[in-house]
Amino acid sequence: MRQWLLCAAVAAVVSAPAAAQEYPLRPIRIIVAYTPAGATDILARAVGQKMSENWGQPVIVDNRPGAAGNIGTEIAAKSAADGYTLLMAAAGTHGINPGLYRKLAWDPREFTGVSLVAMVPNILVVNNALPVKSVKELIAYAKANPGKLSYGSPGLGSTAHLSMELFRSMTGTQMTHVPYKGSAGVMADVMSGQIALTMDNIPPYLPQVKAGKIRALAVSPAKRTPAAPELPTVAEAGVPGYESGAWFGLVAPAGTSRPIIDKLAAETQRILKLPDVRERISALGAEIVGNSPDEFNAFMDSERAKWATVIKEAHVELQ
Repeated sequence: MRQWLLCAAVAAVVSAPAAAQEYPLRPIRIIVAYTPAGATDILARAVGQKMSENWGQPVIVDNRPGAAGNIGTEIAAKSAADGYTLLMAAAGTHGINPGLYRKLAWDPREFTGVSLVAMVPNILVVNNALPVKSVKELIAYAKANPGKLSYGSPGLGSTAHLSMELFRSMTGTQMTHVPYKGSAGVMADVMSGQIALTMDNIPPYLPQVKAGKIRALAVSPAKRTPAAPELPTVAEAGVPGYESGAWFGLVAPAGTSRPIIDKLAAETQRILKLPDVRERISALGAEIVGNSPDEFNAFMDSERAKWATVIKEAHVELQ
């Protein structure tokens, strides 16, 4: 019996790398928990297309939108851990939702990271009529007028909403949240003066800033963004330690063999260095990352902890 168990253990150790070398032998599915044409979908298709070209197997992007990304995420969580079903995770699903919803049909522990693909910075913009031209002036104005400033977001629990809640918490300011059904309404009302400000994903706002229709004060990442290098970070501009934004990365069901995870990670990192892929992703206003599975897992853990604290302090909870 001992000899049989030893042989079985050796066979398992030997077969795992062999399986990874042969992988993939059939089509791969990348689930996107959001509608087509959004950033999550575009990134999944950019990576999937290059995987297919290199590996000679179809890579199918499967859009399963609904319930703030929870429907598609649950489908991916319950899929076989064999490397043939992946999920393009996002800040909303894997950073925010675990702390936002009282009950989820999936658990973050049902996933393991492959690689962080890209990050989309937020931009802090104000109506031109607001008498502030810097983050410090905004903080001073908000403290002098508690509760009088209103900020918009594309919805409760969105990265824009919680980015502003984090800003309020770190600056000790009081502002009124106005949720919308999307960024278009937020941007229109900041420009018209219906609301004072927002801190939303940068792509749709930057053209309006350059056209002089709204005023940008800062960007949200830890480092300045190539999309607007002249703008300071919120941390540089007066809120040390501040960092927020949207992010996107490939994850697989927990239990997927490490050799397959490593092969997927290496392929993703290779793809993210291709000039045409970099150009396509940069056009979204996104910043390309590409890191190791362990680094991505640690990043997701830190994001969940950060946003859970913000959500609790802001008393935000969805059923």
